[in-house]
Amino acid sequence: MSLRWSSAIDDLDWNALAALYRVAPLGDKRPEGLRTAFTHSMFRFLVYERDVLVGAGRALADGVDCSYICDVAVLPTHQGIGLGRQIVERLVEASRGHRKIILYAVPGKEGFYEKLGFARMSTAMAIFQNQAQALADGYLRPSVQGQGA
Repeated sequence: MSLRWSSAIDDLDWNALAALYRVAPLGDKRPEGLRTAFTHSMFRFLVYERDVLVGAGRALADGVDCSYICDVAVLPTHQGIGLGRQIVERLVEASRGHRKIILYAVPGKEGFYEKLGFARMSTAMAIFQNQAQALADGYLRPSVQGQGA
């Protein structure tokens, strides 16, 4: 399998990227939103096989303090061969020098990231656009006050 890596987004097919996230499955991400997110990300890696987008990932970073790795996705036909690991490793390497590199995992996938050197945080907090759905999906723990977050 011959893979081509790129960080260029000038000629990226945003619909293909949205389709990748849908089938990975990482949710329904609109092409316009992905264009905004990837444009504003300091680091990004796109992986192609014969001009077909098979993997992607990005990191929001400030260049000094914090790099946040997110949106790592691999086509189901290319999962299980180490491609997701390679994307994360490249994003971690690009983020070296930041005081902290963070991410949050899809519930149930935490062990994958622990094998790559990530440790669980005890104080991470989040506000989701849909708090109830994030709670139902396992991204949030019920709060002490019973507020859901």
